[in-house]
Amino acid sequence: MVPFGGWDMPLHYGSQLEEHHRVRRDAGIFDVSHMLVVDVAGADATAWLRRLLANDVARLVPGQALYSCMLNEEGGVIDDLIAYRRVAGAATPFRVVVNAGTSDKDLAWMSAAAAGFDLALQPRRDLVMLAVQGPRACERAAPLLPESLRAAALALEPFHAAEAGDAFVGRTGYTGEDGWEVLLPAAAGLAFWDAALAVGIAPCGLGARDTLRLEAGMNLYGQDMDEATSPLVSGLAWTVAWEPAGRAFIGRGALERERAAGPAQRLAGLVLGERGVMRRGQRVVTAAGDGLVTSGGFSPTMNCSIALARVPVAAAGACEVEIRGALRPARLLRPPFVRHGRVLVS
Repeated sequence: MVPFGGWDMPLHYGSQLEEHHRVRRDAGIFDVSHMLVVDVAGADATAWLRRLLANDVARLVPGQALYSCMLNEEGGVIDDLIAYRRVAGAATPFRVVVNAGTSDKDLAWMSAAAAGFDLALQPRRDLVMLAVQGPRACERAAPLLPESLRAAALALEPFHAAEAGDAFVGRTGYTGEDGWEVLLPAAAGLAFWDAALAVGIAPCGLGARDTLRLEAGMNLYGQDMDEATSPLVSGLAWTVAWEPAGRAFIGRGALERERAAGPAQRLAGLVLGERGVMRRGQRVVTAAGDGLVTSGGFSPTMNCSIALARVPVAAAGACEVEIRGALRPARLLRPPFVRHGRVLVS
């Protein structure tokens, strides 16, 4: 058990390596109840979210979700989150899921940004959230869902959600594999966890979650992005909805100026060319100038060290990473490294 975002969290349940492989090859379950679910209601819910987020919830149809950054006025990332437009008849039109370590800061920012809007924010600390991930995750977990939700959950496309009563299932994920996020009231959530383990879904901790998301090229808040960096230098330009031009989301002016000037850096993938492990904060030496590792570690799937690094825009190909005072050969590439069990880089 380790401290994480104000919570005591399992680093692993016995073997971080085995948990990683179970998710890539079969099915694993993560308790992610430390993340905060916020339900958004009120006549101005859509208008407020279009102001709050760099991505545009107006694009969503009921039952659909999007990934977005929530920015400060300077274009820095306050947090990254998933916003769901709920199905017709739901008690609240939108559901937002934010990170655990930023939840207090996020709620304060959201509340301040709600001034002048007809809006109600409801933190749902009463819910258990479980992420079932892996190529057999949905197959194994479907019988554990309420019968009223099973068919709809199995029919979900990526970044869509289904719900029935108090049960909510989203098909997003943070591992590069298929799977669901299952939100249930506490007692039902505990029962789901026990039932998942009973049918052979492996319990997984923070260690495997980090190696899986790194292989999938997914950012970690506080490392690969933060309030001092924008989506444009964090590999997240695709999450910014520039159209319509009149949508004045928070941070838009700063992003437009940065885009016009041309970002000086970009987030790239790294593969180490020899033994060793890349870690956050190590210097990356390229022909275009120096960069910095933002996330790094050992890839169990690739059996080598991989990383994400912020480097000069022109940097490409061969580079070096400073590990314990020595420069080690590496190469720059475009993430992800692994997706749906397949290694995508050679």
